[in-house]
Amino acid sequence: MAMLQVRDMDDRLYDRLKFAAKQDNRSISQQVITILQNYFTSVPIKPKNATEEFLKLAGTWEDSRSTEEIIDDIYSSRVNSTRFEAFDGIFD
Repeated sequence: MAMLQVRDMDDRLYDRLKFAAKQDNRSISQQVITILQNYFTSVPIKPKNATEEFLKLAGTWEDSRSTEEIIDDIYSSRVNSTRFEAFDGIFD
């Protein structure tokens, strides 16, 4: 049977491992094996491609208004903000 030795483990990580093992009534070695088994037997989740997800949305939004009406609506809903105006200095 293979043996695994871990060096230079952070004390906080070891304490969490020890706590988890105690909660599950396992030794630290058993806890590590359980964690590794769960990790390697879990179903890998394929990360989503952001570009593909964005392109799926193309053509899904419909509006009965004309382009000009939509633009006018956007412009009319804008408000002026004084959020970035300087008071007495650059970063006041």
